[in-house]
Amino acid sequence: MPVRRLLVANRGEIAVRVFRTCRALGIGTVAVATPDDRGSLHARSADELVEIASYLHSEEHVRAARASGADAVHPGYGFLAESADFAAAVEAAGLTWIGPPPEALRLGGDKLAAKRLAREAGVPVLPDGSPDQVGFPLLVKAAAGGGGRGMRVVRERAELADALAAAEREAAGAFGDGTVYCERYLERPRHVEVQLLADGHGNVVALGERDCSVQRRHQKVLEEAPAPSLGAELRRELHEAAIAFGRALGYRSAGTVEFVVDGRDFYLLELNGRIQVEHPVTEAVTGLDLVAEQLRIADGRELSDSPAPVGHAVEVRLYAEDPRTFLPRSGRLERFRLPDTGSPGRSGPLRVDAGVEEGDEVGVSYDPLLAKLIAHAPSRTEALDLLAAALADTEISGVETNLAFLRWLVRHPVVREGRATTAFLVEHPPLSLPPSLDAPPPWRISFRLNLPSPPPAPPPDADAEAHRHGGAHADSAVTAPMPGTVVRVEVAAGDEVRARGPLVVLEAMKMEIPVHSPFDGTVSAVHVSPGDTVVGGAVLVELES
Repeated sequence: MPVRRLLVANRGEIAVRVFRTCRALGIGTVAVATPDDRGSLHARSADELVEIASYLHSEEHVRAARASGADAVHPGYGFLAESADFAAAVEAAGLTWIGPPPEALRLGGDKLAAKRLAREAGVPVLPDGSPDQVGFPLLVKAAAGGGGRGMRVVRERAELADALAAAEREAAGAFGDGTVYCERYLERPRHVEVQLLADGHGNVVALGERDCSVQRRHQKVLEEAPAPSLGAELRRELHEAAIAFGRALGYRSAGTVEFVVDGRDFYLLELNGRIQVEHPVTEAVTGLDLVAEQLRIADGRELSDSPAPVGHAVEVRLYAEDPRTFLPRSGRLERFRLPDTGSPGRSGPLRVDAGVEEGDEVGVSYDPLLAKLIAHAPSRTEALDLLAAALADTEISGVETNLAFLRWLVRHPVVREGRATTAFLVEHPPLSLPPSLDAPPPWRISFRLNLPSPPPAPPPDADAEAHRHGGAHADSAVTAPMPGTVVRVEVAAGDEVRARGPLVVLEAMKMEIPVHSPFDGTVSAVHVSPGDTVVGGAVLVELES
């Protein structure tokens, strides 16, 4: 039976985006919101709003669906989107689940089980096991969930215990499951993912691939389709591997199979059993509405015809965060002017998917994504030029954002040449001079090709930010770089600390953010305890040099 009234068990940009397709299809919409989120854009965008206690309580979404007369639930991304138990609870309540079957979510969501299944299907996977088996560098990963949470790169054995403990805490807080495992870490791969659609009639298709290599904290900030500089054979092999894995899972609905690509080799990362944040670039080049396809599949119909991709599309994510350290920011959007596209989310040369409007309050309880800008053009160069112009036309005040970073990013020579890897922001710090100004280009590329590359430096952390916020106390006080909750205090008064030694660990947006000492010194005072909630700029620790 076709869906008549849909509840989106999510918030922000993705909820607004799903409502848009529902309106086009004549489907009624229901939003849910917690008490602190009732004034948000998604809550204002649906036909009906139901208040819930938490976005993470499956029973609250089921209750809201029944109370509002909804007959279907769309999970969006994040929160419970990949929870097999939530999918089963929705179906047990007699509601239509707009997503993959619970069993496919269980298999795909357990990364260790998924890797075993992939091996059986002939899909290449990275070696995993004990630290001694994997060797260093290695990556500690959460067995459940994704989005960069519960992940730590470990290059030396001395770092292992702290990394395991931090990843377990972060995974438990974000996904309710603290299980982690160790996997071989590739220093400079590309991150390439394949968009799948699968129906209940045995049809599984690949709608092309996306390159998502530019990332901060293992989270993507620029995505494009198709992936640049992929040979035809490698592209075909990636698509075939993704389809084989989807079939092995018994997958249905929209989903994404993610790979790391290292030269001509590629390895399975994971399956994302949901709609992806970056799905608009695939929609731009194929002309399909992936949410409409999800609804079509849930209704028991076969897939629409899959057109060949046309042109090139690039997406960037506009976040409320510091453009250099990527630490989250909060405040009221006093001015929020995005490029004019004629209508929100329309299919055309330029598309904007926003989750906020001018005047909205941006807090720290949820993901700091404000909007996505997507450009589609006949060529990659034209798409990047269009996106650069759109970013130049964007105006924001009241909340610090990564707008300056995005303007820098889309004009960077390495990005323009399609040579970015997952180490891009380590090798090219945000807002730094482009490589053509840092070193003479004639030897730079050949040097990197013919000599071993140095190991990347650690990603940006809170050190410089804490120092900057110290103001007049910069020589003695270390302050909170953003609002958050104190998870751990690593020092006590009288302790001697080394530069970059850990002082305090904060949690914001379900991510742990370490705050380090900016210099060698002695702790003279500690002003916080675990569990404390602090505002940005609050003094955490005082030091004496």
